[in-house]
Amino acid sequence: MASLQAEEQRRIVAACFAQTGLTLEQLWLRYFALGGDVSELELEAFLQGLVPLPRIQRDMVAHAVNERLEEVSGVRQAPYSRETGENTRPHGPLAALVDLLGSAHRAPPERLPGIIAGAGRALDLEIAVYLVDQEQRQLIPLPGGSAPDRVPLAIEATTAGRAFRHADTMIAEEPGAPRLWTVLLDGDERLGVLEVEADADIDLNDPAVRTQCRWLASLSGHLLAGARRYGEGFDALLRHQRLGPTAELLRRNLPPSTASTHDIAVAGGIEPVYDVRGVTFDYALSEKTAWLAIFDAGREAARAGLAVSAALAASRSARGEGLGLRGQETAVSEELSARFGHGTLVRGTLAELNLAAGTLRYLDAGGEPPLILGADHEQTTVDSAQHPPFGTGLPRRIVTTRLRPGDLLALYTEGLSAVCSADGERFPLAGCLEAHAGHVPPETVRRVLQAAKTHCRNGFTGDAGLLIARWPSLP
Repeated sequence: MASLQAEEQRRIVAACFAQTGLTLEQLWLRYFALGGDVSELELEAFLQGLVPLPRIQRDMVAHAVNERLEEVSGVRQAPYSRETGENTRPHGPLAALVDLLGSAHRAPPERLPGIIAGAGRALDLEIAVYLVDQEQRQLIPLPGGSAPDRVPLAIEATTAGRAFRHADTMIAEEPGAPRLWTVLLDGDERLGVLEVEADADIDLNDPAVRTQCRWLASLSGHLLAGARRYGEGFDALLRHQRLGPTAELLRRNLPPSTASTHDIAVAGGIEPVYDVRGVTFDYALSEKTAWLAIFDAGREAARAGLAVSAALAASRSARGEGLGLRGQETAVSEELSARFGHGTLVRGTLAELNLAAGTLRYLDAGGEPPLILGADHEQTTVDSAQHPPFGTGLPRRIVTTRLRPGDLLALYTEGLSAVCSADGERFPLAGCLEAHAGHVPPETVRRVLQAAKTHCRNGFTGDAGLLIARWPSLP
């Protein structure tokens, strides 16, 4: 009987969801804000009748549906399994998340710090938002939150910076009261940190409080990242000098600086931050394959930024059509010839990684040879032979090798490997990668690029691009 009642509830909830006008992702966000703990995929399977959910989870889905129905019609339709009349309005941490979602709807970026601080007050917490600056050296406090007298914090020398570097939650025991710092994430991309202060009767070391703060930081990160895609309200705060037009173009075309699935983690970066002219990278992750690419048109070449942007767009287009390495190679060369004529060359590497077997296939077009760092600290340069750049029309061979579980693959440009100090000492790229390979991939990239910048005193003679991928140990 109970299972029949549960199935009838599911059927009606699914029918009511169809009337809400919400996407599945929007429903899941509302359900998650109410304390739901199943994934979006599991929620979809439940609505389709493929898997059951515990009673409390079914009721949270019903409540999320009813809230939306009340918004559009004022009528509640989805049934609950508990007695009617019981107060189901969220409170405490759930109220904070629900209020954050509601207040952030269509909010411009500048309003979000205040909205996030308001959500914190529902938890009896004082919250301030810090975002990482363009150079990834400081965490910059945003106006609009609590205590406006905050100052930028160094990533390398503060508890806030340690939370950012490790993508974690840290407690700073300070005179008067402790402070909690938790990383702001959009997926796996680190945006900054939240600073959390509490009254004496709230223990920031309480696992439940820390979990609530991580929930709030996770949702805040998604909202901030989304708002920054359509607004530029924070850009002036996070830049210490003018970003050149070509650098602006190239950065707008980049994918997120980091991403991961259960089978791979990738991260990338380019330098010099404010004046990069001819380097870009790209990746695409799927269940079975990781596609990686890096392009370099030369810092001083005419129309270098446009050339690498065209190469990037051509490879993405070919990849989207289901073409492999050879098809992407052809698309890039044809686009360069058609758009710029003969003589416009772009160096680079296209790579394809089979995530089940670790088989790496790559095509080098005059770029630097890929570097593999093994979990046992063994370094391997896959192929050191010279190959013609894109745009020449000449053939290139596809090289095949195999990664071992835990290996780190690095694609990079000559502008990084050829960095020199004032006395001519070459930057030890492989050794630097190995020294920082134990960090999360975006922190590895940040540390390597910062080390290169220090080595040449920010005097890059070529554009430095780095894209790494870690193929994790098999289960």
